[in-house]
Amino acid sequence: PPPRLSRSSRLLKRAVDVALAAAGLVALAPLFALVALAIALDSRGPVFFRQTRIGAGDRPFRIWKLRTMVVDADERKDEVAHLNKHAHEGGDRRMFKIPDDPRVTRVGRFLRRYSLDEAPQLLNVLCGQMSLVGARPLVVDEDRHVVNWARRRVDLKPGITGLWQVAGRSDIPFDEMVKLDYVYVTTWSLWNDCRLLARTLPVVARARGGY
Repeated sequence: PPPRLSRSSRLLKRAVDVALAAAGLVALAPLFALVALAIALDSRGPVFFRQTRIGAGDRPFRIWKLRTMVVDADERKDEVAHLNKHAHEGGDRRMFKIPDDPRVTRVGRFLRRYSLDEAPQLLNVLCGQMSLVGARPLVVDEDRHVVNWARRRVDLKPGITGLWQVAGRSDIPFDEMVKLDYVYVTTWSLWNDCRLLARTLPVVARARGGY
């Protein structure tokens, strides 16, 4: 039978999430103010971007991110579909990732480079929708391609960082991403979470953000 997290393990993971997320929001508050001003001056539109993702137990939630694209980015998606890295290299259209996406703003490129656009997800962690470490939170169009054994990825809350994020992010194909998420969920330990958090710091410092 597949391993299941005990109630005490889940409570411990939640306690660590709340403590670190709260501390992170307080520490990053001045930076958020500066970034919000830069976004507002760089392009029209809201500072934050909200998008529906699939969370633990197949429950949808709205993720918080700093806006890195122009306001009509979704309407222009068909215009740039031919630039999709995964569709171009392997014919796999399940994941939509574009290097040097023309819809990304100047400030947005900087935020993505250092993964700063992901920082507001600390709010999702405090609200109990996400964890600091976990599987990648998929959009609805991506989630529908995850079937059978791979659905185990939603046994735990999705994370701000995780195996996918530290192993290569946007360069990793869809199937490999799903396997990494499965491995994380089925072998969870607090030590593994701490190790992945530690591995995330040098990835961010080297400006290996996604796109």
